[in-house]
Amino acid sequence: MAGYHVDSGRRTAANIVNLVGTGLALVLVAHIVFVLAGARPDHPVATWAASWSDVIGLWFTNMFSTGDSDFTTVLNYGSAAVFWLVVTGVVARVLRNVG
Repeated sequence: MAGYHVDSGRRTAANIVNLVGTGLALVLVAHIVFVLAGARPDHPVATWAASWSDVIGLWFTNMFSTGDSDFTTVLNYGSAAVFWLVVTGVVARVLRNVG
């Protein structure tokens, strides 16, 4: 019975890590969509997504410069989204399989 609770706790922790990674990726993707759709930069939701994307985008936000601002945004913030999905996926898998 004790093993069940430990496994359940690890599964819960792994699910939370996956949820956080998905949330971070969704903020980054929302920013990309707002940029591509030409959202008003003073719109509160677009402003919120842009400011948080700059924080969670880490070093990816200025990684590429293609000469096309839309494509550059997709590459930079899309790379950050993929990074968060991969990293949190790996951490979640480790949490599930430890022990």
